Amino acid sequence: MKVLLADEYGFCFGVDRAVDMVEDAVGAGDTVRTLGPLIHNEQEMLRLGEKGVTTVSDPVQIQHNETAVIRAHGVTPQVQKELKEKASKVVDATCPFVTRVQRLAARAAAEDRHVIVVGSPEHPEMIGVKGYAPDHSFIIKDETEVAGLPRLRRPLVVSQTTIKAQTFFDTAEAIKEKTDDEVQVINTICSATRDRQDAARALAGMVDVFYIIGATHSSNSVKLHAVCSEQCEKSFLIETEHDIDPKDLVGAEQVGVTAGASTPGWLIDKVVKRLEHLGKEIANDHSLS
Repeated sequence: MKVLLADEYGFCFGVDRAVDMVEDAVGAGDTVRTLGPLIHNEQEMLRLGEKGVTTVSDPVQIQHNETAVIRAHGVTPQVQKELKEKASKVVDATCPFVTRVQRLAARAAAEDRHVIVVGSPEHPEMIGVKGYAPDHSFIIKDETEVAGLPRLRRPLVVSQTTIKAQTFFDTAEAIKEKTDDEVQVINTICSATRDRQDAARALAGMVDVFYIIGATHSSNSVKLHAVCSEQCEKSFLIETEHDIDPKDLVGAEQVGVTAGASTPGWLIDKVVKRLEHLGKEIANDHSLS
């Protein structure tokens, strides 16, 4: 049984940058507290916790002698202001791709235009973006929700950075029916998300079983699972090597592996080693074949 890794997987630039910024703050001797989990990966958060990094849910929990970290998903301008008032230092680890969406939304709102963001309204990234255009923005999941929008004024259509490209383009096309003005469409899906989806899709069509390593509440990991499932029926979203069911590997000649943008390399290595070990066990156990 061969274990094949997708061409693109694991930590994206924004997540890697956020983790590095936190570790730099810890190395400088700061008492570091992140507003919400830094990234959507419990195992990596536990590793950072061992270094003294803790998580809070509200700016009011930050003390004046502590360093507050804005996670990769970003926050609203109001929350950022509250953090600066409470903490001794604020480390803004917002992913640059998310910052771009925030700025586009703020600029359109300042021009009295409507902003439609294609994404999950409850996702922290979307909550932060809406804070930059609170009275001008609508967050919708996909084209099925376009009918519920009012008539739009010179709309700007952007996206959550981690959604499926086809969902974004289909929704942007449907929005044209909701306005008499020209629709400005800017694809703000991050390049890492697109690259990982493309690489996963290509590999999924070549393997018998596919594993996506990532948290079940990670948007980009869930989207990767959806992409892989289109090409490989036996596609599984797992968080650690312990989630692998050996029975799913029986008869498999090639197994594909990818990982969400919040999945650290050390965790990916553990999954690959576990798969390789199970492959040898299955090959030697004739009762399973």
